[in-house]
Amino acid sequence: MTANATDFADFYRSALGIATSRLVRRKLREFWPALATENLLGLGYPNPYLDLWRLQATRTISIIPSQLWHAHRPRYGATITATADEDALPIADLSVDRVLVVHGLEHADSARRMLREIWRILAPAGRLVVIVPNRASIWAYLQRTPFGYGQPYTAPQLEDLLKAVMFQVERRGSAVYVPPLRFRPLLRGAEVMERVGQRALPGMSGVIMIEAAKDVAGLIPTIQTRRRVIVESYPHGLHRQTGGANFSSRQ
Repeated sequence: MTANATDFADFYRSALGIATSRLVRRKLREFWPALATENLLGLGYPNPYLDLWRLQATRTISIIPSQLWHAHRPRYGATITATADEDALPIADLSVDRVLVVHGLEHADSARRMLREIWRILAPAGRLVVIVPNRASIWAYLQRTPFGYGQPYTAPQLEDLLKAVMFQVERRGSAVYVPPLRFRPLLRGAEVMERVGQRALPGMSGVIMIEAAKDVAGLIPTIQTRRRVIVESYPHGLHRQTGGANFSSRQ
């Protein structure tokens, strides 16, 4: 089975999805307290999390990879949402300050190519946060949530992958210790379980989160690829765009 953005949206409307996003958002806020005057790109299915910074960032864009798009219509804020090939993003070199990847890397046809493309568009002082399902957690094996699809990772596996494509690991984190059950009394105690899990079972979180910096000693790929994008900007409707965006104007 495969998942798509419509399935993800349905999950985040559920009680379990709301509780999950609250726990992940809390950790993201610790990683990036503020992103004033910076350009932010979300890749994968990041829309439930981007509004943490949408009013601060100079521009916020969400890109859903083509294989996950499935005619999805985003519900979160006025963020521009586009679909594009994960290894041919329609964004200019060195033009993005922050990239958040969630529900993205585990679904990539090639995780290395996706990360190299992110490396290309990141500014020299740019930062990347990757969120993936934890291979050691039950969340990675039950297909009742978006985290039960695709390729899960251990923290060392993700760190090795990032280092192999010229990123420097800066910070590690974890979130979501509540079981993936739609039992409302259990969900009401999710925040307590989060605190206990962080102390007692740090390796059993539902997701792994790693922040990485661009290794400026790496070389930007010289191979030119054709970049294709369909942009859907609400409330202004659907239009098509080709070429590379440069994040130059404020949304």
